[in-house]
Amino acid sequence: MSVVTMRKLLESGVHYGHQTRRWDPRQRSNIYAAKNGIHIINLENTIESLNDAYAAMKEIAERGGRVLFVGTKRQAQATVMEEALRSGSFYVNQRWLGGTLTNYRTIQRRIRRLVEIEQMEETGTINNYPKKEIILIRKEAERLNNFLGGIKEMKKLPDAVFVVDPQEDKIAVLEAKKLNIPVFGIADTNCDPELLDYPIPGNDDAINSIKVLVGIINDAIVEAKGGVLEYAYQTDENPEITMSDVIISVAEKAAENERRRRARYEEQRRNRGYRRYDRRERTQPAAETTPKEVKAEESKSEEE
Repeated sequence: MSVVTMRKLLESGVHYGHQTRRWDPRQRSNIYAAKNGIHIINLENTIESLNDAYAAMKEIAERGGRVLFVGTKRQAQATVMEEALRSGSFYVNQRWLGGTLTNYRTIQRRIRRLVEIEQMEETGTINNYPKKEIILIRKEAERLNNFLGGIKEMKKLPDAVFVVDPQEDKIAVLEAKKLNIPVFGIADTNCDPELLDYPIPGNDDAINSIKVLVGIINDAIVEAKGGVLEYAYQTDENPEITMSDVIISVAEKAAENERRRRARYEEQRRNRGYRRYDRRERTQPAAETTPKEVKAEESKSEEE
């Protein structure tokens, strides 16, 4: 049984790739078709890759391995933090600091500094410093917590790394590969799948797609720890679909978007026409008085 159904992936928008002019030729086998200038990802390959990645991640977690989730792009920041906290994993959802893995001793010194400041806050010894210095120390702690808060409890290098966008966080991928750490990740159509040990073809830009793919891999860790699954192996009463149904759905959605675009255009055109008409009415000059009207007014005044 697959960890997820194709219908679930379709509903989450996992099948949408990048524009056809922005693609990596090494992703050719994972592209099913091109519609409206956008590549459509073959969800059959996605399901197969998810099954392999799920099994590998579960095996790592069963051995007691710890996982680092990396997602610094805006769409992935909240999901990465929530899923990492749900499984008790580590995460980096802000800017990746160069050397986070390859120069981990230096990173550990900064983490110790963060812990030191937090202890100063708890004991109240920070109040022994001048006010200006207290402000600077707290700003330092805020910056350290922003970049290193998700790996504060990471005492050693992780046993696996999951990267949402290998193109965005390529330095993290290269550091992990240099240290022979298994790298899992979402491989969109503009990504080189050879960078990853366990590439998962899918959309790495949509929030729903990221949430489903990260949640499924995170469920492998949760299952190894005896927790409750939220995304993997969820039953679906609806009949299963194929890639032909996916293409039909893409065409229907494109037609619906085109209909909405035309409706908005017509409404804007009507509004512009009304505004031009109102402007012409307001700027129309007053009618000039004819000579006959002037004589009539003069004769009327004489009679009075």
